[in-house]
Amino acid sequence: MRGILTSPGGSLLRATRALGQMIYGASVYEMVRDLRKERSHLEHLFILLVFGDILGIPVLPPYYTLRLLPYAIPNLGGWKRSLLRERDLTDLCDQEIT
Repeated sequence: MRGILTSPGGSLLRATRALGQMIYGASVYEMVRDLRKERSHLEHLFILLVFGDILGIPVLPPYYTLRLLPYAIPNLGGWKRSLLRERDLTDLCDQEIT
């Protein structure tokens, strides 16, 4: 493996990979980032609707909450942290200045 990366063919492979990453960054990176952010917001909204009683917001009956609990356990800690995090004015401006 080390011989491939130090050979002239390895440098061509690295250059091709770098060019592919540049094209990705110039074309679809921002869209992928926005889609991931939107997915995160939807996941947080879902967990709020289902497990809002943790914060004192009763939305769903406990029966359905307990049925969905095994699927939401991995996201519960991060959700509570992000929901209770202090926010300031700069958090509202998520657009980049270009």
